[in-house]
Amino acid sequence: MSRASDFVDRVVKHVSSSAREYTFRHWSVPGKVTEEAVVLLPVPNVDPSKVLARVMDVGNYVGNVDHVLESRAIQDPRFTPPAEVRFYQRIKIPVLGELHHDLVMRRLPGTPGGFEVAAWEMLEPETNALSPKVGMRSQYSDGAWLVAPGLVGYALSSCPRRDDVGFIKWKAMTAGAEVAASKVIRENIECMCRWASRA
Repeated sequence: MSRASDFVDRVVKHVSSSAREYTFRHWSVPGKVTEEAVVLLPVPNVDPSKVLARVMDVGNYVGNVDHVLESRAIQDPRFTPPAEVRFYQRIKIPVLGELHHDLVMRRLPGTPGGFEVAAWEMLEPETNALSPKVGMRSQYSDGAWLVAPGLVGYALSSCPRRDDVGFIKWKAMTAGAEVAASKVIRENIECMCRWASRA
């Protein structure tokens, strides 16, 4: 089982696909500096297939998803489109600066917790090889998009490399960052849904 599947298994224990109100949950995981978090946002008449098609369209995030400065698919024989795609992404975290990493996004089989899911995990060697001069590198980055009728969710577990970040930024990005992240997560969901509605 992939790390992304393990992450999604933890996420769906904290949320319900029958939820019909804004939901924000976060929890600690042994061995991780930051907590994991998930936001569910009711979106009437949302089309799960259109949302997840946009999620997998990693090469077109720039201009459609806020805070994404660069996002491009990378051909890699280990990963077979359209069910999985490797990609490089550079994002701007408000106030704190730029973060980049190498990831793989996968459509997961079945409907975990009643959701259709696309989940990503960080490729550690490839991310470690990135230049810290371009941006902070992730220490870990796991996440997922979860879609059910009338409901879209975004789950995240992320942390920058300690040696790429000064002390003040490190504290800001790790101590209580989950609550501060809820606004950015909600914005991501809203952007993705607007983009999907134009399909």
